[in-house]
Amino acid sequence: MEHLSEEARGPLLDPLLKNGWTVMADRDAITKTFVFDSFVDAFGWMTRAAIWAEKWDHHPEWRNVYRTVEVMLTTHDVGGLSALDAKLARKMDSLV
Repeated sequence: MEHLSEEARGPLLDPLLKNGWTVMADRDAITKTFVFDSFVDAFGWMTRAAIWAEKWDHHPEWRNVYRTVEVMLTTHDVGGLSALDAKLARKMDSLV
């Protein structure tokens, strides 16, 4: 896994940015807040996302309060964003 080059960022990140993800100002990471109808819906989504995160050995930083889940993705091993962050973000979006 390698750090995303400037050339690779546009094609990988632009579709995510159009879908509500943002690039963090203080970190080489992307973030998104998901809001669900209930705590059970939020927790169910987290469980489904966790299965993929474990399968790909790429774990998000996230925080759940009631029906809201705040997600931050970065690849610690490369010190910033990698293609795996974009892949997991796309999967998380598809699980909503």
